[in-house]
Formats: sequence, structure tokens, C-alpha cells
Amino acid sequence: MGTVWAVLLVFIGCCSNVVFLETLVREFPGCGNIVTFAQFAFIAIEGFIFETHFGRKKPAIPISNYVIMVAMFFTVSVVNNYALNFNIAMPLHMIFRSGSLIANMILGIIILKKRYSASKYLSIMMVSAGILICTIMSAKQVNVTHEGSGDDSFYAFMRWLLGIAMLTFALLMSARMGIFQETLYKQYGKHSKEALFYNHCLPLPGFLLLSTDIYNHAVYFSQSTPVDIPGLGLAVPVMWIYLLMNVITQYVCIRGVFILTTECASLTVTLVVTLRKFISLIISILYFQNPFTTWHWVGTAVVFLGTLLYTEVWTTIQTALRIPDKQSKKTQ
Repeated sequence: MGTVWAVLLVFIGCCSNVVFLETLVREFPGCGNIVTFAQFAFIAIEGFIFETHFGRKKPAIPISNYVIMVAMFFTVSVVNNYALNFNIAMPLHMIFRSGSLIANMILGIIILKKRYSASKYLSIMMVSAGILICTIMSAKQVNVTHEGSGDDSFYAFMRWLLGIAMLTFALLMSARMGIFQETLYKQYGKHSKEALFYNHCLPLPGFLLLSTDIYNHAVYFSQSTPVDIPGLGLAVPVMWIYLLMNVITQYVCIRGVFILTTECASLTVTLVVTLRKFISLIISILYFQNPFTTWHWVGTAVVFLGTLLYTEVWTTIQTALRIPDKQSKKTQ
């Protein structure tokens, strides 16, 4: 029952979070910083109360290690959200982040000296090809969308290239953080909820560097169309409602993933998260009518087929189907 509940949290939280995030970004394309800050603050407050018991519980992993992890986590979160300001469409943003398998494998080979099976390398090639197809198609759409003077088209394309570079950097940094977490958990044991709290609490002072942008967008949000709250007699700017829903759904999403990691094997977690990404992509395309060509669909299919191949889901299904056959033969 716990597994079913966790899966529901992941799908409901993460998929609805994408809707509220894109709603915010479409109204104010540069609002990534205030969204990130609100998410960090909410999760940090919740963790301070329920995980550290108002600071009375000491961390199992030394704070110095969390500082390193937090620097990576903060950088990845801010860069990923800020990339949306550089002509990066939400579908491409989600597809590109699906390339975490590539980054993890590359850094695993370089840093941990790991070796993988042929199917793993094939899956990485498929994911790389899918992302490349979608990237090229999005690059063409940028040029088409910004037709006009040559200077305007060139400027839009250069902004798009900068956005791609930001996503690539965030992808590699996220993979490096994953490897760092893996080594920490091997040494100190798994403390996912503790890590979740410190990853969101320690970076909060860093948002002072972004305080001007956060304040400006807070003003913009306050000037948005007011909406009456039933039963309270209050009128709240609609952008603040969208932000609140984004923060809550982000917490539900992360909380669901945490429960899932304690209930299921890593293969199941990877498969659920992969399927969640695919459904989020479909919702983004259909609900917001994002431009998505046939080649985008081909690239998307290749990315997710490669991801499923990487998780060896086919082998797991075949093994599960063989077990009943063997058991029935024994009973005979």
C-alpha cells in the first residue's frame, strides 16, 4: 500500500507541478529565482520542524559534506530554472534533463572507473540521439519564430545556445552531485530525508544575491489579477496562488520520490520517474499547445526507450514471467 501511495504522490505532485511552473513562466519568463526560493524555503521549514525537531537532532552526515553537496544542488536548481529565460521551451527543457543517464555514465566511468554492459552503452547512444534530434528541431524553431532582421534572428539563436550550454552544465553538475551522494551514503548510510532538508536549508542565504530579482517579481506577482478566495472574503493576486500551488506540488513530488526510495528497489524508482517525465511532457504539449513536430516525437520516443533499456526493465519483466513457469513445473 505504501508503494501505491508513493507512486500516486509522484505522478500527482510532479505532473501538476509542471502545469503550475509553466503557467508562471508563461506570464513572467524571468520568475525562476522566486519560484526556486519559495520551494527551498517551504521544504527547509518543513524539514526544520519534522526532521531536525527544531534543530535539536544532530545530522548523521557531517555538515562539511552537506556544504559541498548544497553548493552543487543550489547551482543545478538555479541554472536549470534560469535557462528558461533563454528561448528554451518547456518540452525541450524536460527532454534535455532526461539525459541525466548520459552524464551519470560518463562521470561514473571517469571518476568511479565503472564499466557497463553493451546494453547500457546502447541505451546511452539512444538517449543521446533522441536529445540531439529534439535539440536540432528546437534550434530550427527558434530561427522560424524569430524571423525578421538578421540581427534579431542571430541574437535569438545565441540566447538559445547559451540556454543549451546552461542545461548541459546543470546536467553534468547534477551527475557529479549524484556520485558524491553515492559515496557519502556508502560511508555514512542512507539519510535521504536529512539530505533533503540540508540541501534546501543551507542554500537559503545564497538567495540574498538574487534578492533584487526576487523582490521585483514579488511586486509583479502582487500586481497580477486578484482572485476571490471562497469562504475567506479575501482577494489574492492570482500569481501568488499559482506560486503556492507550485510549491505544494513540488513538495508532494519530492516527498513521493523519498517514500518510493524507501519502499522499492532503485529500478522501480527509476522507471516511475521516467514514466512521470513522459506524462509531464505530454501534459505540457497538450495543455499549453507547445509546438511539437513529428521529429520531436521521434526524439522523445528514442529518449524514453533508451532510458527504459538502461533500467533493464525488459530483463526484469522476462525474469518475472519465467518464475511462475518454473514454479508450475516443480509442482507438477
